[in-house]
Amino acid sequence: MKSVFVLMFSLVMIGSGCSQNSQQEKSIVVAPDIFLEYSGERIEKTDNEWKAILEPEAYYVLRQAGTERAFTGKYWDNKADGLYVCGACDLPLFSSETKFKSGTGWPSFFEPIGLGYVAEKVDRSHGWLRTEVRCVRCDGHLGHVFEDGPRPTGLRYCINSVSLKFIPDSVRHE
Repeated sequence: MKSVFVLMFSLVMIGSGCSQNSQQEKSIVVAPDIFLEYSGERIEKTDNEWKAILEPEAYYVLRQAGTERAFTGKYWDNKADGLYVCGACDLPLFSSETKFKSGTGWPSFFEPIGLGYVAEKVDRSHGWLRTEVRCVRCDGHLGHVFEDGPRPTGLRYCINSVSLKFIPDSVRHE
């Protein structure tokens, strides 16, 4: 792991229109060795509000639990240092420090940024049992988690690129 860094990340929603539904803005101190616990407000919008905010593919994945094709998303092979946030509500979800090459064609992480930042739900679609991963703040579908990841967790959070936005460290530290 890299040396410990501290980052103040304001959850002011830019460009997504989500700030108008957030009851309070929160600042989060993010350090790679600290596992945060999310306890903020939920964002709820109507289906039409989500359609107006999200691009069609993002709407399909985030709101209808779709999946982008493997090796087509913009982050599956991203090696830059930074923070991955929800593509619908900008909640920090994963750090590049927990990203690894899984060979699956989707961005893969061995743990989320903190406790309670992603929700897990039983998914019995497509004829098999999986664990779906959703954003805890806006309930957007992110992907699935599997028990075939690397140490230290043994988990592989297999996430759709279109469910995420990436904020490079160079931008976060300005």
